[in-house]
Amino acid sequence: MSDALARSSAGGSRAWSGEPDAFAAAVLEWFRVHGRTDLPWQRDPTPYRVWVSEIMLQQTQVAVVIPYFGRFTARFPDVAVLAAAEQDDVLHLWSGLGYYARARNLHRAACRIVDQHDGRFPEDIGLLQTLPGIGRSTAGAILSLSLGQRQPILDGNCKRVLARCFAVEGWPGRTAVLAELWRLAELLTPADEVGGYNQAMMDLGATLCTRGSPACARCPLSAGCIARRQGNPAAYPAPKPKRDTPVRTAGFVLALDPAGRLLLERRPPDGIWGGLWVPPQLAAGELPDQWCLNRLGCEPRRLEMLPPRRHTFTHFHLDIQPYAVLLAREPATVADAGGRAWVDPAAPGAIGLPAPMRRLLTEAASLYRHDDGDSR
Repeated sequence: MSDALARSSAGGSRAWSGEPDAFAAAVLEWFRVHGRTDLPWQRDPTPYRVWVSEIMLQQTQVAVVIPYFGRFTARFPDVAVLAAAEQDDVLHLWSGLGYYARARNLHRAACRIVDQHDGRFPEDIGLLQTLPGIGRSTAGAILSLSLGQRQPILDGNCKRVLARCFAVEGWPGRTAVLAELWRLAELLTPADEVGGYNQAMMDLGATLCTRGSPACARCPLSAGCIARRQGNPAAYPAPKPKRDTPVRTAGFVLALDPAGRLLLERRPPDGIWGGLWVPPQLAAGELPDQWCLNRLGCEPRRLEMLPPRRHTFTHFHLDIQPYAVLLAREPATVADAGGRAWVDPAAPGAIGLPAPMRRLLTEAASLYRHDDGDSR
């Protein structure tokens, strides 16, 4: 018995004895009564459907994911269809879900599965982890939930349950802390009913052992939980060390031609909003009227500074300053037109648009409708 397990059983646990089999039995018994068993990806849990759900669920709540999962799998029912799709189609169905690198990696991984694995998911966990966007926990979830392989997982919910139950000190992002949590996950994962057990651990963290207000009285592990016995379950796991969140600024031009079409540009494949379509971004120190002359060869008939807004990414804030520009005539030229497109801002079509940019398009459409100039 490990030191952590020995400590957990020292208090006379009623729910589990401190042995790995008893831990799993308590978790599974709770799951049979209280677990989530009718989520969309749990119906016909193929490796493909589990994979899509696991990628969508990263840093995103179940309630948000459900409608996206339904639309995505209706359009891309299997890995071959996803691999054959254009990236724009994939990003379009991901628009609003955020963390768009997930969608790009999903598409790249699908292409690799088709090209290198004859369209079949690798069933070896090491090989599965070589695919873009699939780490150890995601690979474990795919193989355990769809194929019943004994593979541990360690998503954020599982980390919280284990850190509290065994009073694992420190932030899970630290190498030593993460290694200890993986050791516990490996030790405790049962050989039988592994899919139910892994789903149960995720459900425990999502519904009872929550970050702010853990429902210890209803937890099947509470009698042996060291953090509860210490009286401070919310202290585990330790939070990420605080750092000042940097702030970046960016100006975007909402350029509307006389017909009310708005110019969009595709972002580079990497970086923020990689591969998505956004209004043109101003270079540092560049003014929107200069941009019009330099890039479109015409002057704005009307230029308006719209209210600034902030969008927060994982590691920084982006302060966005939008400028609405109504052009006096059709632009003479648009350099590098292959990466640019004029669209109806009210109906831009099936392209990938970040949520804050979609809201900007709505404002641009409204501005054009209410313009009292003579450009229409």
